Amino acid sequence: MYQIEKNRFWSSLDWPILLVYLALCVIGCLSIYGASYDFEQPGFFDLTQRSGKQFMWFSLALFIGVVILFMDSNKYFTWAFIAYGALMVLMVATIFLAQDIKGSRSWLVFGPIHLQPAEFAKVATALALSRVMGSYTFSMKRLNDALLVAFLLFVPFALTIMQKETGSALVFLSFMLMMYREGMPGIILFLAVCLVSFFIIGIRLGEVFWFGTTSVGQFSVLLLVLIVVCGMLLSYRKDVKLVKIIVLGNTVPLLIGLLINVFGWIHFNLCLLQLALLGLTVALLLVNSLVRRTSIYLLIGLFVLGSAGFLYATDYVFDNVLEPHHQQRTKVFLGMEQDLGGAGYNVNQSKIAIGSGGFLGKGFLNGTQTKLKYVPEQDTDFIFCTVGEEQGFVGSVVVLSLYFFLLIRLIIMAERQRSPFSRIYGYSVVSVFFFHFIINIGMVLGLVPVIGIPLPFLSYGGSSLWAFTILLFIFIRLDADRSMHG
Repeated sequence: MYQIEKNRFWSSLDWPILLVYLALCVIGCLSIYGASYDFEQPGFFDLTQRSGKQFMWFSLALFIGVVILFMDSNKYFTWAFIAYGALMVLMVATIFLAQDIKGSRSWLVFGPIHLQPAEFAKVATALALSRVMGSYTFSMKRLNDALLVAFLLFVPFALTIMQKETGSALVFLSFMLMMYREGMPGIILFLAVCLVSFFIIGIRLGEVFWFGTTSVGQFSVLLLVLIVVCGMLLSYRKDVKLVKIIVLGNTVPLLIGLLINVFGWIHFNLCLLQLALLGLTVALLLVNSLVRRTSIYLLIGLFVLGSAGFLYATDYVFDNVLEPHHQQRTKVFLGMEQDLGGAGYNVNQSKIAIGSGGFLGKGFLNGTQTKLKYVPEQDTDFIFCTVGEEQGFVGSVVVLSLYFFLLIRLIIMAERQRSPFSRIYGYSVVSVFFFHFIINIGMVLGLVPVIGIPLPFLSYGGSSLWAFTILLFIFIRLDADRSMHG
């Protein structure tokens, strides 16, 4: 009987996922060896070298994964809140106890071991969200439930920000993808995209002026707010008449004000006129909400007020929330500055390394850009450039294909779960991996600002490897339990 149960257990595991995991970890160890190769100490298993340390951490990660697989899957549901609470307490302690390493206070040092609690907080947050949202009484449309979910996300996000790890903090926003799958209104994602767009435009064009008084960035954002408002009214209420009133009421005074500035009669800040007109628009929306007894007009009005407030808070966020190196990297990414020897150096050298690899690459241990240390962080955040240089286009496609297979397979696994807890947790895993994958590859290729997050299973580091392994193997265990009791 025991032998039958044992065989059922091993056959219930999703082996394609396990094989992809092993393949990515092995590629990661080899890439780290290639990126950190020391001509004087070439040993792969040398524990004084990064390749040796990574192999040791990989071995430990495998042990942790096996332990997770043999644990009772019900424990993950039972311990979800305990794990979340413990990690949050550890995150608070980290703020006060951690050493300042490169401007960040996110690492707890125990002799030769460096642990980053924020990495493990992703696992705890995924479990806690799954426990809450997996309840039969939970609804994303219920205010109390939505506020509880927002609180569970805000706490680790805020604590990570306080540790001066803005990039890691943004990972917690990836859970919104899971929440969208579980019933969060699509408008929230749309609004999030709007806010990101407003932030970028406000920063990029904030210091460009018309007539010496009007910020092009602020003017553009306020104009976009007006366009979005009209789109919402047409989409949700089909209120063509009100849209015409708002368009005429805003554009005519703005055109007159623009002509006054163009001809030089009076130079004044057009953004102040926009704000006044948007204020009248909000008042008009409020009146319609009261007369027609529908909240949609009120909500659109709140969007206008929130967008305007967010716009004028962007400078504060940029100057006081983002770290100086993040500010510089953002300016370089947005084309506000050229700094190939400073903030833009990493990305520029990374693109050179990838481009130099050609179709088949220079061969293992033959990458000149990486061997000569031209690319900073080439075995951590920029590990993919080592793959591109040494293995070329073909090797890069293989690695990217493994990640795409991993994500697609995880989605398939999540959809086949019978329990809401397991499904939600599965989509949480997908969300975290997808965010890390897209942002990291985007960083290396210069498509997104450099925010310093690792590539799962490839980047050097024990904390990230263990956290990703725990995150993945818990889901593999939950899926195996479904198969065994199916």
